[in-house]
Amino acid sequence: MMLSRLLLTTLFLPAILDADTGIFTWTDARGGTHFGDRPPADTNPKALDLKINTIEGATLNPPMGGEPQVTIYTAAWCGVCREAKRYFRNEGVTYREYDVEKSPKGRRDYARLHGTGVPIILVGEQRMNGFSSKRFESLYQTR
Repeated sequence: MMLSRLLLTTLFLPAILDADTGIFTWTDARGGTHFGDRPPADTNPKALDLKINTIEGATLNPPMGGEPQVTIYTAAWCGVCREAKRYFRNEGVTYREYDVEKSPKGRRDYARLHGTGVPIILVGEQRMNGFSSKRFESLYQTR
């Protein structure tokens, strides 16, 4: 389980991070490549130009009322998931959450959506992999 979390975090880090977070890559003295938002001072880091992977057209029932339906698929260990939920709470966005590791519905939906990382956020009929407040606002306001 820990290995799968590490693998998901490592392999899909570029897909789940916001381009505005300032992610860097650098090589250590032993030739190992690293990624992070705080490179050591004794390295020559290179800033990465990351893009959010957003897929249009996920199938969801239309919401009842004026607000789009927001659903987020998460994992307890996911920092980006926590950031998205904190943003939703601060902005008063009503949402439904399904943990893809603990909830049977979350696991089924994640498989149906061909999930490869978390969070997956559905806004009405639009899908966003990862989280970017700017992209979310765009999806949420253009319903």
